[in-house]
Amino acid sequence: MTDTPLTCKILAVPVQEGAGRLGCEMGPAAFRAAGLAGAITELGHSVHDLGTLMPAQPRDLHHPNPALKALPEVVAWIEALTEAAYTASADGFPIFVGGDHSLAAGTIPGLARRAEDQGRPFFVLWLDAHPDFHTLESTTSGHLHGTPVAYFTGLKSFEGVFPPLQTIVDPKNVCMMGIRSVDAAERAALRDTDITIHDMRAIDDYGIAPLLNAFLKRVQDANGLLHVSFDVDFLDPSIAPGVGTPVQGGPTMREAHLLMEMLHESGRVSSLDLVELNPFLDERGRTATLMVDLVGSLMGRSILDRSKGPYQ
Repeated sequence: MTDTPLTCKILAVPVQEGAGRLGCEMGPAAFRAAGLAGAITELGHSVHDLGTLMPAQPRDLHHPNPALKALPEVVAWIEALTEAAYTASADGFPIFVGGDHSLAAGTIPGLARRAEDQGRPFFVLWLDAHPDFHTLESTTSGHLHGTPVAYFTGLKSFEGVFPPLQTIVDPKNVCMMGIRSVDAAERAALRDTDITIHDMRAIDDYGIAPLLNAFLKRVQDANGLLHVSFDVDFLDPSIAPGVGTPVQGGPTMREAHLLMEMLHESGRVSSLDLVELNPFLDERGRTATLMVDLVGSLMGRSILDRSKGPYQ
């Protein structure tokens, strides 16, 4: 993302089979009602609404873990999303509006494949209260929105069930921020990975800006493409109640806006997921409106023109 006007492609992805409760399928409609397209166009960008994605035809799939829920349905979404993300990223700035976070198991492999075609390193900023680092074997809840990062970074157990990965995302190129709810199996697996993890303790100790700047410098030095996968539960539920998996103690509104402003200033963001908005749990559109405001900050909205230097 740069100060040059972007061609934004919005694709609605009403997947909710990966989550533990109903309502995420209404997320795309809530984003539209909250004025997502208008917030982008008023900043000088253009918007192409690609409509609503439909999943592939579910296949008969099985796995030894009996806890897994809606496995054929989620895999059907992943198959459709991988191709849709690859196609949408050929030109323009794709924005994938969910739907639960199983969406990222499709968008990120498709985008990583596109980056590889372009000869560019691919990076992921994972904004979430949870690392979503379960494998198909380790999950006890069986909800597949807890597996995307393990899948696209190449952990085992997905073979023969999830689509084969054409491009595995290097764990060294993944940064998680806002983490504050980690299951025991995920904690053990994360100890053996090169993913950069900034939990809320790290944010409390150092602040968002220096932690994010260090990651953005790595992206800049590599001339990389950066995908941002933004889960509503990254935010503290006191400001974003419309989510099915709230975890207390998340970033504040100002911290979130700072992060998005910094991402804009980096000029490196090339695609975006917006996931886990559950309008059924929201308060008169409060969470949807905040998320649209944050997208505005990512797209260049600021209080004052910082390019002119400090104001006296």
